[in-house]
This record gives sequence, C-alpha cells and structure tokens, in this order.
Amino acid sequence: MRWMRAMAMAAAMTVSIAGALPALAQDKMTVLLDWFVNPDHGPLYVAQEKGYFREEGLAVEMIAPADPNDPPRLVAAGRGDIAISYQPQLHLQVDAGLPVVRVGTLVATPLNTVIVLKDGPIKSIKDLKGKKVGFSVGGFEDALLGAMLEKHGLTLQDVTLINVNFSLSPALFAGQVDAIVGGYRNFELNQMAIEKKEGRAFFPEEEGVPPYDELVFITARNKVNDPRIGRFLNAVERGTQFLINHPDEAWGLFIKGRKDLDTELNRRAWKDTIARFAHSPRALDNARYDRFAQFLKARGLIKTTPDVATYAVEVK
Repeated sequence: MRWMRAMAMAAAMTVSIAGALPALAQDKMTVLLDWFVNPDHGPLYVAQEKGYFREEGLAVEMIAPADPNDPPRLVAAGRGDIAISYQPQLHLQVDAGLPVVRVGTLVATPLNTVIVLKDGPIKSIKDLKGKKVGFSVGGFEDALLGAMLEKHGLTLQDVTLINVNFSLSPALFAGQVDAIVGGYRNFELNQMAIEKKEGRAFFPEEEGVPPYDELVFITARNKVNDPRIGRFLNAVERGTQFLINHPDEAWGLFIKGRKDLDTELNRRAWKDTIARFAHSPRALDNARYDRFAQFLKARGLIKTTPDVATYAVEVK
C-alpha cells in the first residue's frame, strides 16, 4: 500500500502549500437593491452567507437605496454594477432612452395586486363600480387596474382613484378607500392579517394583465458582456436552490447579523415569497417580454416596442 501512503503524503503537501499561498483576489461587485432589505432579496443574502459569491470569485456589496428611483439611473451611469428593478419599469426606462438591459430575474411572477377587506362587500372586480380605489404611484398601476376592470366590463371612469401615497393598508382600514392597487401579495396581505383585518386579493395575471417578472437584475448596456454577471447569476441560482430546499435554514442565514429583519411580517412574507423566485435567474422568455411590452404600448405607457434583444438578454 506504499502508493496509498505516497498519495496521502502528496495530498498533505498540496494542502500545506495551498494554505501558505495568499488568497486569490476577488472581483468586487456592487448590487443596488430596489428597496430596503426584505425577503424579496433572500437568494442574494443566502448566496452571500453560504459563500457562493466568494466561490465565484466575487466580493459582492449590496446597497439599499436612499431613493428607490435611483438604482436604474445609477447603474446606467456606471455607479453600480447591477441593480434590482421591476420589469414594468424596465420597459418605461428603455422607452425613455435609459441605456439599461435586463440580465436576469429574481422574482418571476407579479407581486402586485388589488386588495379589499375580506369581510367587505367587494367579492369580485366588478363590485368596484362606484367605489374608491387608493394608489401610490400612477402610470403603471392605473394601466393595471384599467385592464382588470375592463375584463369585467368596467373602465377607470367607473371608479374614483385616490392617491394615498404609501399608506395603502391604513387607508383601507380607515375606510378612506374601498380597495387599494399596488399592494404586494407577500407583504400587504400579511400585514393585514397581523393587524387582524384579513384582506382579499385579486391577481392581475388572472384578471386580464399579461404575466411579468416583478423583480429583475439590470445593468448598463455597455456592461452586458461583463463576465462577472454570469458568475453573479450562478451564485444567485445556488442561493435560490438552497432557499427553496431548506427554507428554515435559509431564513436563519437571511437574518444572520441583521436581527432587525427578524419580524413577524418578514417571517410570513418569507414563506409567501419562496414560490415566486426564479429557479433559473438567467432564463428569458422573449415572447413573454414582447407580450408585456405590447400591453404597455396599448395602454399608452410606452411609444414603441423594440426588439426584446435590445433590452433583455440571456447571459451565457
């Protein structure tokens, strides 16, 4: 068995030499989040804590924005490598001339909803006729609500829109409005349940709105071929797989060193978000993106529908 001893000695020497070598330099990468840290970002923080970014040779810094509108503009200007944004916003930004491109998907289904009180009189979208609907941001939310109403023979003229800023649930609780548009199914519904005021959600993708990706990874057009992006997506995919397979352990990684995230709302949202994550962040459905662009153009939100390849790619 002399050969086995020789192999063992060689392996030991290799480990010893490797241990003496300095660690390889990692490529720095800045990721601008769309909002403050929350369960929507789970795969990234799991990838960070599990060392998946490090294994891809990346040192990733994730930054929450002071203004949620800033990340796309910042990456377009080269002041960040990747930003998390929204597919609907992507179309509007590209139409306005912002040089950004979708390179991956984080949340592959809509999260947006129309929400009413579960024990209230509104049981379907058609019951919104003559009612007051609260919203935070005009434009896309108007288009979304309009399409949902039209499926039931109504129009935006059949409801009264009230800007409640970002006080969606409070406005509903106070009776200021009869419904809200723009509440996320993984957050607002859970917040309402915690406050003992159950909500009923109507899902846009079931009510006449083409399905879309809620959260996407974007970069500047001139960075599309940056090799770091593919490595980043490799790590995110591994983080997603681990999160799906081990949700409780992944939750522990998510809140590790971030105890302020360990709230009842986040715990509930975590469970409701798992099924929404893109299993293959790279994957791109060109027809789906084009269909959604056609929807936005028909609603007057964008002027043209350029070839999908000009604003969304599948990174190799």
